[in-house]
Amino acid sequence: MSKKLANKAAVVTGGSQGIGAGIVRKLAKDGANVVFTYNSNKDAADKLVNEIETSGSKAIAIKADVTKTEDLESLFEQAANQFGKLDILVNNAGVFTFQPIEATTLEEVNRLFSTNVFAPMFAVKSALGHFNDGGSIINIGSIVATSAPATAVAYASSKAAVDGITKVLSKELAPRKIRVNQINPGSIRTEGAQKAGLNEEFEKVLVAGIPLGRMGFPEDIANLTAFLASDEAQWTTGEIIMVSGGAR
Repeated sequence: MSKKLANKAAVVTGGSQGIGAGIVRKLAKDGANVVFTYNSNKDAADKLVNEIETSGSKAIAIKADVTKTEDLESLFEQAANQFGKLDILVNNAGVFTFQPIEATTLEEVNRLFSTNVFAPMFAVKSALGHFNDGGSIINIGSIVATSAPATAVAYASSKAAVDGITKVLSKELAPRKIRVNQINPGSIRTEGAQKAGLNEEFEKVLVAGIPLGRMGFPEDIANLTAFLASDEAQWTTGEIIMVSGGAR
């Protein structure tokens, strides 16, 4: 059976849990060799590596703080040393918070922008030297950038900045045939969301605003990521795609 990402090398930031883990699994299933980062949960990262290698694919977990340029540079050097090249970068690592403006602090805004904005920007900068001409960069944003719910001023503005990064870099990197696209997920059921308070009652409220009538799953984001990473999407760049069950 043909695998559309066979012989491609991918880096996924924030890949040990949630949406990131779903993306790592899908890229590996479609034939890619995958390097992914984790911040603190080594057990989850090791478990995911074992799962993928048991299925016959290759995966490497690297502890990295994506807000540190030295960690990013080391990440891509290690990925290139392992697989000889880089074809795919998925900027998935992100943090979120929901607070009214009265409770928003400069420290919290800096935390969100360091991870959600500066990290993907400098990840691309660090990765470029390891890309041949051709390749795919996928940024993971959020529908919050445009739905703009109350109490999301810091988070929404950080994700809106990612929209700008994608649009600019899709033009800047086009001469090298490096495509840059973005997925903006809606409400996704993940471990992080549940730890942040996604219980059964809150989920019912969210689902009521989703035309397709259910929460999203990491696989919903992973499937589109794999398409955008593949040669099937070779004439697609600069797109920001909402994957939200129709919620806006």
